[in-house]
Amino acid sequence: MRDFGWGAGAALVVAMFAGSAEAQSSSIPPGKLPDTTYRIDPAHTSVVFRVDHMGFSAYTAGFDQVTGTLQLDPSDPASADLEVSIATSSLDLPSPPEGFREEILGPDWLDAASHPEIVFTSESVTQTGERTAEIAGTLTLRGVAAPVTLEATFNGGWADVEWEPGARIGFSATGQLDRSDFGISTGIPAPGSTLGVGDTVSVVIETELTSAPPE
Repeated sequence: MRDFGWGAGAALVVAMFAGSAEAQSSSIPPGKLPDTTYRIDPAHTSVVFRVDHMGFSAYTAGFDQVTGTLQLDPSDPASADLEVSIATSSLDLPSPPEGFREEILGPDWLDAASHPEIVFTSESVTQTGERTAEIAGTLTLRGVAAPVTLEATFNGGWADVEWEPGARIGFSATGQLDRSDFGISTGIPAPGSTLGVGDTVSVVIETELTSAPPE
């Protein structure tokens, strides 16, 4: 993702839970958003990426193991602090040919043996609309750290409802990265050609985060 993460909606969360008419009309009581640490719910989180394949299709795959935390103070959303970790070996490929997954996890591509985690750390949150925000941060992939920006949308949430005493919030996010920025240049087409695997990778993220019940 040029210029990976989820904390961008921090500024939006405050608006949604602290008096927004739209939030108050939700069929699920939003309650009051606590100042606390939210943890990614891996059962309700997906990280999917797409990359051009020969100009014929956008090859689509993803990762299955995603963890992370969002420290959020509703009174100061710009100070939101997000860290997300993806297990490189959790790569999920659709019907991979024999040996293909091992190749992508090998030294020419993700080099999972040497770099078992892909990590995103947020640096700033800028609100761009009522429910949208921009996350700027650093992505460390294959041992290389580079700036990345995500466009995030806050989808809603609740706090202290009967069936879940903590809080739950949800986000969608998209972004792009050039894999060559992270030392992954294998198979990039020559200029003017699509014969190969594209440099630009699009990422689509869906995530929910939860907080512990108040003590």
